[in-house]
Amino acid sequence: MSPEQKKLLEQAGVNYTSGLERFMNNEGMFQRFLKKFAQDDSYNQLCNALEAGDCEAAFRAAHTLKGVAGNLSMDTLFHALTSQTEQLRSGDLESARAAQPQIDTVYHAILDALSALC
Repeated sequence: MSPEQKKLLEQAGVNYTSGLERFMNNEGMFQRFLKKFAQDDSYNQLCNALEAGDCEAAFRAAHTLKGVAGNLSMDTLFHALTSQTEQLRSGDLESARAAQPQIDTVYHAILDALSALC
């Protein structure tokens, strides 16, 4: 991976060094998993559940996406989802909805950065 690509990922909130360590310093494997991130449907499930007012489904989707983000060292997304997950766990749908614009921004920044890997 080029230094420019790493910089784009870092700017989007991906801790490349930490992520690489999670993948036993196997850069090829880490990159393959990063590229698969866009295929995960948890984000869409979260958006749909929030729109439908389904707190339980939103919690499951947010929790799943948080786990994926954590495993890929997407620190900014992970932290935003941690807060939202707790809001949903306690049934506070309105606060969770209010947190969604930040999650949208971070999520799309990561997708944009990942598109530079292809």
